[in-house]
Amino acid sequence: MSFETEHANWIHWHSSRRTGERKDALKRGHGYGNQLFAEKVWWPLMGHFRDLHPEYEVLDWRGRSYFVDFMWIMGALRFAFEIMDFGSHGKDRTKYRMDLNRALFLQSQQCHVISISLDEMKENPSFIQSILRNMLAPYLISGKPLLQSFGKIEQLLIRYAACHNRIVRPVEAAVDLNLHKQTVIKYCRELVSKGRLRPISSGSSGKVYKYEFIGSILSFELM
Repeated sequence: MSFETEHANWIHWHSSRRTGERKDALKRGHGYGNQLFAEKVWWPLMGHFRDLHPEYEVLDWRGRSYFVDFMWIMGALRFAFEIMDFGSHGKDRTKYRMDLNRALFLQSQQCHVISISLDEMKENPSFIQSILRNMLAPYLISGKPLLQSFGKIEQLLIRYAACHNRIVRPVEAAVDLNLHKQTVIKYCRELVSKGRLRPISSGSSGKVYKYEFIGSILSFELM
């Protein structure tokens, strides 16, 4: 599915399960900056929104609740992502101090806190992607037998997709990887059967000229 469809379904899923202030916080808080993070950073890296919670309620050291922009939960691991807009965080010294104190408290509770500049994300999202890729990849590949699940050519094609905006065009990939086009097509179809690639048909002809990688690319980039 497209980003727009998946994003809308994800927000609807969370909204339908919330009431009161938690629901209002999602409506108020998931604005421009947060949507930009979802589209330009998280979606290209992960390809889904599983385990990512928008406007997630936490308690500070006083027992008072507030909402972090995003919380990524994997078992016992928690990563809080805060999108920092200079205008909203930098002018009010009391609020700025409170934000820092809350971040320190979350980290003392074994929660990783990652602050991201809205300006940087707007101007250079690839930089934010590369930093998060390095930070999160070890947690995704830990304990997973990825090398046993994919052959050498399949691994090459997965890496290729990761470096080409999730897209594999057999004609171009064959040249870049020094493989026969039919070999690339064969293994693309194998990856389709394994649920890692999705064929994309072209126009009314229905012919497939490219494939899209499905799921998180982080798990495979260190193979």
